Amino acid sequence: MRYVSTRGGPATSSARDAILSGTAPDGGLWMPEAIPQLPAERIAELAELPYPDLAALILSPFIGDAIDDQRLLDLCIEAYAGFDDPEVAPLVPLAGRHWLLELFRGPTLAFKDFALQVLGRVLAELVGERPLVLVGATSGDTGSAAIAAVAGRPNIALVMLHPEGRVSEVQRRQMTTVDAPNIVNLAVRGSFDDCQRLVKQLFAEGVGDLRLGAVNSINWLRIAAQVPYYFAAAAKLNAIEHPVAFAVPSGNFGNACAGYVARAMGLPIERLIIATNSNDILHRAFTTGLYERGEALATTAPAMDIQVASNFERMLFVADREAVPEQMKALAENGRFHLTHAQRDLVDARFSSASADEPAIVAATRWANERAGQVIDPHTAAGLHAALHSDLPHDVPIVTLGTAHPAKFPDAVAAALGERPPMTEALQEMFARPELYEVVDADAEAIAGHVRKLAGPSA
Repeated sequence: MRYVSTRGGPATSSARDAILSGTAPDGGLWMPEAIPQLPAERIAELAELPYPDLAALILSPFIGDAIDDQRLLDLCIEAYAGFDDPEVAPLVPLAGRHWLLELFRGPTLAFKDFALQVLGRVLAELVGERPLVLVGATSGDTGSAAIAAVAGRPNIALVMLHPEGRVSEVQRRQMTTVDAPNIVNLAVRGSFDDCQRLVKQLFAEGVGDLRLGAVNSINWLRIAAQVPYYFAAAAKLNAIEHPVAFAVPSGNFGNACAGYVARAMGLPIERLIIATNSNDILHRAFTTGLYERGEALATTAPAMDIQVASNFERMLFVADREAVPEQMKALAENGRFHLTHAQRDLVDARFSSASADEPAIVAATRWANERAGQVIDPHTAAGLHAALHSDLPHDVPIVTLGTAHPAKFPDAVAAALGERPPMTEALQEMFARPELYEVVDADAEAIAGHVRKLAGPSA
């Protein structure tokens, strides 16, 4: 398996180097030269596999000879051993054709654990003797999941940026109460888009001779490791005979990108329904063809408070790779670009979208509770809103991705339902620990200074 850049640069990469580097030298994102296919009869058998076995099967062609198949399976078994449900990703009926895929059973109670528990182990397997400094930006859940995955690992350090005051208290404490010598948390005065811009700038400019790596979904393995749960859910619903749809709460488009890859591998997905909150750049792009950056608004679903969805670049590349370099240049210079006809054709064929404002999120939260006895977080509620308003035929099952545990957003849940969700024992213990983080300006050189300091005197 070789990887190519979405920006059209001549360099290709092995799986090992693509995973360790995160981004391509020309600033683009790595994409596999070809998406591997699974035959229908093999997909039908997946419902019988334990989740780690399914994950290793899906990941193997993307990792190639970087890690042999038996070792990859061992890493997947280790990665999912800490999840609190034996199914790892349980599929729960709601009402009528609606289902909830619970992706918050991991150590940090968010879907990011599915990829990052694997990524942390794969990085440790591949890093070698030369230290790797990971730099990440988080709108809430990536940070804690990445920290949980790499804290204490030798030869790997992590600098994690989050927007000051724009994550929930639980999300912040899940990051900042981890006391590990290889972890630094920085609260950036600005938005998640500022944090993401700073990370991309560091990758583009470098930090001396340091080897930098990515934990955000710009790292291809983050996308690949989210593909298996689409197969797991669809296999349980017999998708080979009756295609299913997925409603996907979307910020950086990584989760939706993984769904597209699953479909490209042969999974019968009727539609990927992209759900945004009031930060609706993706919904606007899907409906008008204009991708235009706006001001990021603070909402009760902070992981979706994003105006530049990095992984959308991968979809643009799949549809019309020649157009992407100029589109990314226009976005950087003018904050906007138009989708080409080929890109709009792909969007129209594979996706639909909906935007959920705050009242819609509350209404969906109440629907889940009143109709199905479920308590859901505001991101999942945005996805459910999109599912409930889908125009798909009534015999098409719709699986809403449950992206975070409601206990991570107690204030938002209480505002919708009148009471706070029960706090898990792990979260209760977390509140007794001190926080460790520093507030910084949205300045690349200041961030680079923290990277050098964490890397040690040789930096």
